[in-house]
Amino acid sequence: MTAARKSTRVMGWRAVVRRTAIIALFLMALPVPFILLFAVVQPPVTSVMLQRVVARTVNGDRPIWPAHTAVSRAGLSPYLRRAVLASEDDRFYLHFGIDTVEINNALERRRRGGKLRGASTLTQQVAKNLFLWNGRSFVRKGIEAYIALLLELLLSKERILDLYLNLAEWGPNAFGAEAAARLHFRKSAAALTRDEAARLAAILPAPRRWSPKGSIATRRAATILVRMQYAAPKSEPPAPRKKRRRA
Repeated sequence: MTAARKSTRVMGWRAVVRRTAIIALFLMALPVPFILLFAVVQPPVTSVMLQRVVARTVNGDRPIWPAHTAVSRAGLSPYLRRAVLASEDDRFYLHFGIDTVEINNALERRRRGGKLRGASTLTQQVAKNLFLWNGRSFVRKGIEAYIALLLELLLSKERILDLYLNLAEWGPNAFGAEAAARLHFRKSAAALTRDEAARLAAILPAPRRWSPKGSIATRRAATILVRMQYAAPKSEPPAPRKKRRRA
């Protein structure tokens, strides 16, 4: 191979690497303007909603478009805010979008032979609902973790919680707390009682299969109600002191 051909091949590889890097940087920066917009504007639609629209269209279900009405923070029952944290992410104020403590706990349970439970934070769920697709692939989880970090960097915790409450899937073709309250209890999200809030939070892991008035929700709500007696922690508890051995 001549020197000229070697030089051409090297230049070609450099061009490929440069273009790949530019594309990667563009994709990494792509969510940023949307997240900044969502700091003040409620998203009218999400990726998960669009997936449900496509599925309902293919299956011939009606209505095609989901029930979804965004409400302000004042339009959400304070009981619901606490119930959702108690159910889905009680360490919400302690992590940075990825809860390493819960991940380690899940891995430890798995090591001891228990079932591997998900350790997704509320922020990760917002990232998935807004931008991604349902699934458990490592690729999607990696992108989800990156977007969760962006959300934590660019938005306040309370705004992330507002987004979750207004975007979460909460029943067959129902998204957001207002649609959930109307569907399941025939009232506004602001008027939800403590027990109703706990029941709505209880069905979040499987909102299209579970009913807030069913037996599963009843059992889960009982645990959530106990946790709701205490505020979500905003600081780590002090580490236990080690007992000193006497000489």
